[in-house]
Amino acid sequence: MHKPVMLSEVLSVTMQMKPRWMLDATFGRGGHTRALLENFPEARVLALDQDVAAVEYGNASFAAAIASERLQVQHFNFHNFADFKAVPAGGFEVILLDLGVSSPQLDESARGFSFYQDGPLDMRMDQSQELTAEHVINRWPEVELLELFRTYGEISRPQRVVRAVVNDRVNKPFLSTLQLA
Repeated sequence: MHKPVMLSEVLSVTMQMKPRWMLDATFGRGGHTRALLENFPEARVLALDQDVAAVEYGNASFAAAIASERLQVQHFNFHNFADFKAVPAGGFEVILLDLGVSSPQLDESARGFSFYQDGPLDMRMDQSQELTAEHVINRWPEVELLELFRTYGEISRPQRVVRAVVNDRVNKPFLSTLQLA
């Protein structure tokens, strides 16, 4: 079972509110949601995640809470929350965002996030999206890769890395995480 890192802090702040409706906008494996449901028996939780696997896990693992209508789990990216239609009357008393990747995304080589285990060069948080890391690495122009690596890869001077990628992909496209690593 997943144990969130800052669970006691989340519960401490939430205890002061006595919420009726809570939004867990980054459900993951449901560690926060489980604790919220256990600690607030009168409350309801709407859980969102952009990861289809997380939503499937939630629907299977939290079936009793879903059946009792205390929990709803939906595939949705909180980035688009302005377009969200299922906000309860009166809104949410608690909104939780636990930003970052979840352990299963890193641990499962098939997800394509790990550079320690070989897997497809995927790296999609939302598997329903079409754009994969394989496409980006093999098709984006050098200038766009430079910006990507600088901004999101936290590489202050990515020129050598990007130049190597651009040169190597001409002979053989990158298909796996270990190949890219």
